[in-house]
Amino acid sequence: MSQKAEKPQLSGTRLKTRKRDEKEKYDPTAFRDSIIAGLSECGGDLDQVSRYLDREGSKLNYRRYAEVLFDILFAGGILAPGGFIVESVDSGKPVRSDICVFRWDGELDKLRNFYSVFYKLIRRYKYLEKAFEDDLKKILMFQKGFSADEREKLAKITGIILANGLCTPSILLSLFEDHLVKEGISVDFAAIMFSTWLKEKDINAICAALKKQQIDARLMEMFPPNKRNQENFASFFRERGLGAIADMQTAQMASKAKKEAQKNLADMIKDESSIPDMTEYVTDLLEKQGMSETEVTISIWNSVMAAVEWNKKEDLVAEQALKHLRQYCPLLKVTARSAKSELALMLKVQEFCYENMNFLKSFQKIITLLYKDDVISEDVILKWYKDSHSSKGKSVFLEQMSKFVEWLQNAEEETDEEEGDED
Repeated sequence: MSQKAEKPQLSGTRLKTRKRDEKEKYDPTAFRDSIIAGLSECGGDLDQVSRYLDREGSKLNYRRYAEVLFDILFAGGILAPGGFIVESVDSGKPVRSDICVFRWDGELDKLRNFYSVFYKLIRRYKYLEKAFEDDLKKILMFQKGFSADEREKLAKITGIILANGLCTPSILLSLFEDHLVKEGISVDFAAIMFSTWLKEKDINAICAALKKQQIDARLMEMFPPNKRNQENFASFFRERGLGAIADMQTAQMASKAKKEAQKNLADMIKDESSIPDMTEYVTDLLEKQGMSETEVTISIWNSVMAAVEWNKKEDLVAEQALKHLRQYCPLLKVTARSAKSELALMLKVQEFCYENMNFLKSFQKIITLLYKDDVISEDVILKWYKDSHSSKGKSVFLEQMSKFVEWLQNAEEETDEEEGDED
C-alpha cells in the first residue's frame, strides 16, 4: 500500500518589515496643508518664506512632492488639469495660500523679489531644478483656466526666470498648444514675457537662448493659422513697443530664405540647369522675395563653389576654378549690380581663398576673371585694395593684387589724359 509523500514545509524565521522600508503613502494634500500652514506664519515676508522652505526641506519630502510645492508657490494650491485649484474634503483647512505669484503684487520689482524665493530654494535643493522646469511648462499649458491678471503675473515672472537662466526656453513649447494659440493667449503671454525679458537682457542674449532650444524658428506658431504671416507678426509686436522681437523674426525669416535659396541654387547647379533658368530664379529672389543683391550674390558664390570637388594641388586648382566660375559669371553679373554687393563678393572670395589653403595663390586670378566678365568693377577693386580688404590673408592677397592694381591705376590715368587732350 503506497503512502502519500508529505508536502515540503517552509521553515525559518519570519522577518518583520522595517518601518523605513515601508513605502510611504502618497498624500499630496497632507503635504499641501503643511506647506500652506507654514507659509501663513511668514506674514508675507519673503525672507522668512525662504528660510522656512530651506528649513522644511530636511523634514518634508520635496523630491516626491516637488510638483505640489511649485504649484503652491505659483498658484497658491494644487493645480488640477485645466488650471483649477484642487478643493479639500476638510472644509476647515485652507486649500490656497496668499504667498504665491498669482496673489502677489504684479509690479515688476515685487515679482523680482518673489523670483528670489525660487532661486534660493533651487540653489539649496539642486535636485528641484528639473521639477521646477517641468511644473512651469505644465502651468503655462493651463493658462486658459487662469484670470487675465494671473496670466500677466505668470508672463512677467517667466520673463524674469528666463532672463536669469533658472530654466531653459524649452518651457515655451507649451505656448504652441492649439487651445492657447486659438484663444490668442499665447501671443498675449509672449508680448508681456518678452517685454519683461528685454528689461533684464538685451536682444542678442534672447536670440541666443531661443536659438539654443530651437524656439527662434517657431515663434510664428504662436499665432492662429489664419494670422500666421510676417506682416501680422511684425505689426503685433511693434504695436506693443517690441520692435526688437519683430526684427529678430525678420532676420530669422531672411536666414531661412537664404538657406532655402542656397539649396535650390545648389540643386540647379547639380542638375546643370541653364543660365537663363537660373537667372529667372535669382531675379525672382530679388524682386518678389525681397532678398538683397548682396544676399543673393553670396548665395550664388557659396552654391557654385560647393558644387565641385576641388583639386588638392595649387597649380591645378586655379585652372579648375576659372573654368568652373566662368560659366556662372553672367549669373553673378545679374545680382552684383551695386558697389556694395560687388565689394561683398570680393571679400567673400578673399575669405574663401584664405580658408581653403589650396586657393591661396588663386585669388588674383579669380578677381581678374570677375573683372574681365564685368562682375566686379575697377573702382571696387581699387577701394578693396586701398582700405576695404579683410584682415584674413591681407599681406598675401595685397601682394598678389599689387601689379594688377598698378595696371588699373595707369589705365585710369591714361584715360584721363586722353580725355584731357580731346578737350
